[in-house]
Amino acid sequence: MFRKIGIFLQMIKFEHTVFALPFAFMGTLLGSFTVNHSMPTWAQIGWVLIAMFGARSAAMGLNRLIDRASDAKNPRTANRAIPAGLLKIGEVIIFIIASFALLFWASSQLNSLSMKLLPIAVVMLVFYSFTKRFTWLCHIVLGLTIALAPLGGWVAVTGKVDAAAWVLFGTIVFWVAGFDIVYACQDVEFDTKEGLNSIPVRFGVANSLKIAKAFHIITAIGFIGLLLLSQLGWWYIAGMVIAYLILFYEHYIVSPADLSRLQTSFFTMNGVLSIVVFSFTLIDLVVQ
Repeated sequence: MFRKIGIFLQMIKFEHTVFALPFAFMGTLLGSFTVNHSMPTWAQIGWVLIAMFGARSAAMGLNRLIDRASDAKNPRTANRAIPAGLLKIGEVIIFIIASFALLFWASSQLNSLSMKLLPIAVVMLVFYSFTKRFTWLCHIVLGLTIALAPLGGWVAVTGKVDAAAWVLFGTIVFWVAGFDIVYACQDVEFDTKEGLNSIPVRFGVANSLKIAKAFHIITAIGFIGLLLLSQLGWWYIAGMVIAYLILFYEHYIVSPADLSRLQTSFFTMNGVLSIVVFSFTLIDLVVQ
C-alpha cells in the first residue's frame, strides 16, 4: 500500500507543490489582512490546504492520463507511472474523481463565492491538459490555472475579489507561464515531431527564452503593484528584491546553446522564489 501511495505521489509530482502552495497561502494571508485586518483562522488555512491538494492532484492526474500516449514515446517521460505500467488507467480515474471530491468538499466549507467559482477552476484544470494539442498559448493557460491558487486563497477568507487579488493573480500567471516556456525548451524536438504546440515550437528556443524573460519582467512589475495596493512594507520589499535576483539568475544560467542547467532554473530556483516571497510576506504582516 505504501509503495502504491508513493507511486501516486510521484505521478502528481508532489514535490512541485512548492510552486503553487506558498502563493495560495500568500493570497490567503493578504486577503485576510487586507479585508479582515487579522490572521486567517486555522480552519480556513486547513481548508485551503485540502482544496489545494485536491485541485493539484486532480490536475496532475488528468494531465498524466491524457498525455499517456505521448509520454510513452518521449524518452524523458517514458518512465512515468502510467506508460511504465506502474498504475492502471482505472486506478488513475478513481484517484482523479476522489481528488475532485476533495476539492468540492473543501470549497463547500469556506464560503458561497468559493463554491460559485469552483466550476471555473474545474474547467481550467481539465482544459489545460488538452491545450498543447491545438495552441502554443498552452503556457498562458497553465499560468491562468495555477494562478487560481492565490486567487482562491484570497476568496476563501474574504468572499470577494479586490484589485490586489487580481494583481497577485496576474503576477503569478506570467511567472508560471515564463518558467513553463523555459521548461518546454527541452522538448522542442519531440513536440515538433509529434505535432504538439508550444512557444518554443512556434518561435524557436532563442526567441522563447526572450519571451520568458519578458513574462518575468511583468512578474517583477506585478510584485511592485502588489506592494502599492496593500499594506505590505519593508520585509516584503526585501523578499521582492531576493525574488528579482532569483529571476535574473535562472535566466542567466540558461541559454539557447546550453540548456544543461534547465532543471535548476525550472525547479530549484522557482521553488525557492515562491517560498521566499511567501515567507517575507508572512513576516511583514506578522510584525506590523
